[in-house]
Amino acid sequence: MFQSPRRLCSALLQRDAPGLRRPPGPPPPSRRSPPPAAGPRPASPRLLAAVSAAHGAARPCSRTVCSMGNGTSRLYSALAKTLNSSAAAQHPEYLVAPDPEHLEPIDPKELLEECRAVLHTRPPRFQRDFVDLRADGPSSHPPIRVMQWNILAQALGEGKDNFVQCPIEALKWEERKCLILEEILAYQPHILCLQEVDHYFDTFHPLLSRLGYQGTFFPKPWSPCLDVEHNNGPDGCALFFLQNRFKLVNSANIRLTAMTLKTNQVAIAQTLECRASGRQFCIAVTHLKARTGWERFRSAQGCDLLQNLQSITQGAKIPLIVCGDFNAEPTEAVYKDFASSSLNLSSAYKLLSADGQSEPPYTTWKIRTSGECRHTLDYIWYSRQALSVRSALDLLTEEQIGPNRLPSFNYPSDHLSLVCDFSFNEESEGLL
Repeated sequence: MFQSPRRLCSALLQRDAPGLRRPPGPPPPSRRSPPPAAGPRPASPRLLAAVSAAHGAARPCSRTVCSMGNGTSRLYSALAKTLNSSAAAQHPEYLVAPDPEHLEPIDPKELLEECRAVLHTRPPRFQRDFVDLRADGPSSHPPIRVMQWNILAQALGEGKDNFVQCPIEALKWEERKCLILEEILAYQPHILCLQEVDHYFDTFHPLLSRLGYQGTFFPKPWSPCLDVEHNNGPDGCALFFLQNRFKLVNSANIRLTAMTLKTNQVAIAQTLECRASGRQFCIAVTHLKARTGWERFRSAQGCDLLQNLQSITQGAKIPLIVCGDFNAEPTEAVYKDFASSSLNLSSAYKLLSADGQSEPPYTTWKIRTSGECRHTLDYIWYSRQALSVRSALDLLTEEQIGPNRLPSFNYPSDHLSLVCDFSFNEESEGLL
């Protein structure tokens, strides 16, 4: 039997949140105490009273302790881990999405209220404004809002990434997931492109599907999350779109190759049709190989993705938007490959610069044991002949980010979200 939307929403938020039931008192010891909240947010009796787990389960989600190790057996261990993880155990639809007709809707305002109740001891969200970038008059087509975001895999944030200036309490999933949801709900994207998603089946799919999104998840074949104890399964890319705005025409999960070798990086590419206008476009999300020394490898992965997209868009006849954490500065070959591609792509966030030709100074800013890292790695590419950028969400300032950088009590990821509003160019009506 399905729970009411209100009860289900509360259950999904509370399932991982034993910390919410702590008696009043000081927080547990940490590297430093959390900063005081700017103002108390109202408590949510629905959250505190919710005792049922999602999909009718009567107990909070248990975590499986599993250190996967390395070596050739890791691929098979990953599959076993996936099928035996707590998410899979509680969600038999792990590999098959449930019938949308059985998903009761959730009021986004109610979900936002519950997230804020969970976050009542934290500072409020940073204020970010949209910058109007329209060069001409209003379009006859409704805008398409796209969000790109590497949300930081929970297993990596707690177990591998060594954010030395970030208190461990700031990384706890029961609150960090609410910060992620709050960011999504605040900007209300029509299309959501995410990387490092390792809570797709137990958090993002059940909640976002009830907000009207259709989702697709493609995990990395050998996810590094599986090396972390208490992991929640592999991380990967996820793509969501609002079903009342778009209809899925086709979808492709792409395992990227480099130098003829299949790699651990993936992409999702989907052709969507706007329900209002009948116009079609392709949206793709990817996450390329990280770390210095892998520049040629990333370039090869990018070339493989471009070849796939060339075929999917029928030689650029279908307008294209590509979102991703490319793990590459604008000086790298893979960036130049996308900028000079026959797909006629431009990077949307260059338009925020004074000359319209420079990328932002950073999209990620963190401090690890190896030192401080400030890089521009995340991009939203678009077909410049068929699409226009109407507005883009400005980045956080250095002052807002603070001296301890990201992630933090204020912000849940080491990468900033990028959000753009697109419209079809009138002169591109001849395209699909």
